[in-house]
Amino acid sequence: MAAPLPEPTTALASTLATAAPPPLPSLITSRRLRSQRLGRALRLWIPAGFLILMLALCFLWPLVYQLPSPTNGNIIQASEPPFSPGHWLGTDQVGVDIFSQIVYGGQEAFEVSVAATLIGIAIGATIGVVAGYFGGWVDAVLSRILDILLAFPALVLALAISEGLGPSKLHLIWALSFFSIPFVGRIARGSTIVLRSAPFMTAARLAGTRGWRIIVRHVLPSIIPAIVTVSLLGVGIVIIVEGALDFLGYGIPPPNPSWGSMIAQGQTVLTAQPEYVLIPSLFLLVTVVALNMLGDALRERWGVQ
Repeated sequence: MAAPLPEPTTALASTLATAAPPPLPSLITSRRLRSQRLGRALRLWIPAGFLILMLALCFLWPLVYQLPSPTNGNIIQASEPPFSPGHWLGTDQVGVDIFSQIVYGGQEAFEVSVAATLIGIAIGATIGVVAGYFGGWVDAVLSRILDILLAFPALVLALAISEGLGPSKLHLIWALSFFSIPFVGRIARGSTIVLRSAPFMTAARLAGTRGWRIIVRHVLPSIIPAIVTVSLLGVGIVIIVEGALDFLGYGIPPPNPSWGSMIAQGQTVLTAQPEYVLIPSLFLLVTVVALNMLGDALRERWGVQ
């Protein structure tokens, strides 16, 4: 009868355990984590890449490639279909190149929406941070101002400002800035109230640091991620409202092109040539969706509630 095999030594057993393949659940978990990281990266970089391409198309492409005039056309070349020679997206009813109108209209949309949102951030963040940090009657008064701006129909306010001040790009920016003020102010106020009771804030106050220095050095850097994410959503909303004002004739003054005015002009031939409306509407839709997706992806990555 054969003798039993000797038991492996402790060192050998340790070596065998180390060299053994990981259990199946660990492999599944690792693959799941890699898949989740890839999904988060795609949700971030796909909309970011599209917006980078749109910005390059609107602001860099005209510097590299000579585009036809977006305001003056040749009536002989009117109503040409897409992919016509010299006109990638065709021409409109008076022979103006549609691609040029899309490019320069995108410039107007981005400039107006970003400028209006930055004004809203500056005013709204200031109101929200001051209200959240000092509290008391200051918070009560400033919060009521934000409530009034939030409850008032912003489109009606923008129409009233545009009508009262007259059609102008600058007037349009100031009118649209009221869309961002209450939203940014609410976010800044809520984040500041949470930070106000944090230990490092208490330590800064006990150290004798002035209130404005605490706000600049501690509060503002901490609430920037929340403001950035909500501002991206705000830029998308402002682009839509700017297009609506252009559609109604209260936005970018003619003959400057804009996506909203292109849709308004194309509705007269919507049945016969729907591409006049569909092309600017598609650019408007995809741009706003990309801004919303980018804002959601950044909020998820930065852990903003």
